Amino acid sequence: MIRLDDVHKAFGANRVLKGVTLEVPRGQSLVVIGGSGTGKSVLLKCILGLVRPDRGLIQVDGRDVTLGDRDAFLARFGMLFQGGALFDSLRVWENVAFRLLRGPGKRPKAEARAIAIDKLRRVGLGEAVAELFPAELSGGMQKRVSLARAIAADPEIIFFDEPTTGLDPIMSGVINELIRDLVTEMGATAITITHDMTSVRAIADSVAMLHGGVVRWHGPVSALDSSGDAHVDQFIHGRADGPIATVR
Repeated sequence: MIRLDDVHKAFGANRVLKGVTLEVPRGQSLVVIGGSGTGKSVLLKCILGLVRPDRGLIQVDGRDVTLGDRDAFLARFGMLFQGGALFDSLRVWENVAFRLLRGPGKRPKAEARAIAIDKLRRVGLGEAVAELFPAELSGGMQKRVSLARAIAADPEIIFFDEPTTGLDPIMSGVINELIRDLVTEMGATAITITHDMTSVRAIADSVAMLHGGVVRWHGPVSALDSSGDAHVDQFIHGRADGPIATVR
């Protein structure tokens, strides 16, 4: 579904991606791990076409992401942002239905609200929440609303950027389970960025480690503990000593 071939991206003298080659099969869930500043978010932006690579090819469903109708292309994606990114001035249902109320495929207001309430139910939130504002919700509830918004238009591809950041272990487990269930139920192709190894093991079909601007290791999550790669081993066990340099 998603294919990257020798993708490079630099910002001035800072070479972030130095030849990323990666494939994500249709309906599979890939989790990308790696230290801060290794280019994980840049990778997602390149796939979305928000950042243009300096070199290399990125294809979604066999088509170059830099060509064709941008609106139609982006309509295939859903996104759960790291901080939730809910609009404070909009009610919960309006946040969930944001895409449905605008642009191509715009729905009537009543229909969009009904869809939003249905998506809220799918993430465990009742109709009463729909009329609240984001500031009236807990962090875990806001994350669920963001998840409902990500699936509101039934996207083929969903990106999750640090989906459990700032949540306690119990709520993190709830979000991980919701993501796994929803991706499986929808048959969506998913890419998740996370530092949370519990999330990795709960969400992933496969794992890719980004380090030094390239994919150091890529394989099934079941092989993560026996990867044979020192960088992967240091990262997944949170060790200070190893080939990944740490600031002391």
